[in-house]
Amino acid sequence: MALIKSVRGFTPKIGSNAYLAENATIIGDVEMGNDCSIWFNTVLRGDVNSIKIGNKVNIQDGAVLHTLYQKSTIEIGDNVSIGHNVTIHGAKVEDNVLIGIGATVLDHAVIGSNSIIAANSLVLTGTIVEPNSVYAGVPAKKVKEIEPEQTSEMINKIANNYLMYSDWYK
Repeated sequence: MALIKSVRGFTPKIGSNAYLAENATIIGDVEMGNDCSIWFNTVLRGDVNSIKIGNKVNIQDGAVLHTLYQKSTIEIGDNVSIGHNVTIHGAKVEDNVLIGIGATVLDHAVIGSNSIIAANSLVLTGTIVEPNSVYAGVPAKKVKEIEPEQTSEMINKIANNYLMYSDWYK
């Protein structure tokens, strides 16, 4: 069973049909929608501010989500895949986004819908990632625009696969 811990009077709220790996840690002011999966060694640390997660979001192994006290929150839209060992610190991620393995997204960044953040990219504080685009590098820069149909096909496939994988563990 995942470690689910109340802190400062906040208890995590988990939507229906969620999969939480046995060693995932979910703390404090965290609200999660339906059909989400939180994978091995992932930490959602809503101790200093809120983390709001939409529906059909998968947060893969080793990811860490945290915020700044009284300064930033995390908002994750629907149908989002957050890759292995990703760090998100106080940022907003809109619907239908893929954040690649090892990427870091810092405070007050906004990742526009139907976008991809390439593996190992660094999205700096305050960066606005345009919808329907791919950003890559350190620091992350726009490398190309993509049609919403292209991203939604790939992003839907990954999100649907993780929903299937989570069923294997239930």
